[in-house]
Amino acid sequence: MERWKGRVALVTGASVGIGAAVARALVQQGMKVVGCARNVDKIEVGLLVVQKLSAECQSAGYSGTLIPYKCDLSNEEEILSMFSAIKTLHKGVDVCINNAGLAHNEPLLSGKTEGWRNMIDVNVLALCICTREAYKSMKERNVDDGHIINVNSMGGHRVVASADEHFYCATKYAVTALTEGIRQELREANTHVRATCISPGVVETEFAFRHHNSDPEKAAGVYESMKCLKAEDIASAVIFVLSAPSHVQIGDVQMRPVEQVS
Repeated sequence: MERWKGRVALVTGASVGIGAAVARALVQQGMKVVGCARNVDKIEVGLLVVQKLSAECQSAGYSGTLIPYKCDLSNEEEILSMFSAIKTLHKGVDVCINNAGLAHNEPLLSGKTEGWRNMIDVNVLALCICTREAYKSMKERNVDDGHIINVNSMGGHRVVASADEHFYCATKYAVTALTEGIRQELREANTHVRATCISPGVVETEFAFRHHNSDPEKAAGVYESMKCLKAEDIASAVIFVLSAPSHVQIGDVQMRPVEQVS
């Protein structure tokens, strides 16, 4: 991770869960982390925790910092404004971690179009827009060793037997295909910028409570049924991917709790 110290990483969905854990881990490694989310207050609460970590990093000679940024990823103009601000204040993005994602209980045969559209906007289109703008930033500055990391899901590799999950799984299958497409286009562009998916199974975060917001008991049951992954486990996978030698292309890290069935 030595080569990443002082360089800029964008982490979407950084206010809670996996995004917050990834942001903390990158700060600990000495990176400048722009953590974006719709609710910047939550990032700033997390920042209080990270400030102590940042002080420890500085005393160890690191330069890690966390910069909270408010951005609604379903709005392209806000995404473009965020990248413009990063360019002005921090020159550009070297690592883009597309972590933000959401799910709605909208089955294929009876779901509401609004819920489907929101999942497409955040899980698919925002990921593509951020990737495009991050690569543009790298290309403008002749950055040839950048990294695009898409936090995917095991739902991007198999369809679970639950109508509530089917459209969400479809968006995550899209992420699987998009990541491979990004890898191919980066290679065709004769760049050494890498693209990676990280596909977790059940992670104990706020995700299930947001997904099953009308049934908190069902949400709690998801996490009580097994020893789940922790957000820090996914952050460790991000560090592993970024730490790989520059000639190593890690395409997908699939990880699930040992007790998870599929």
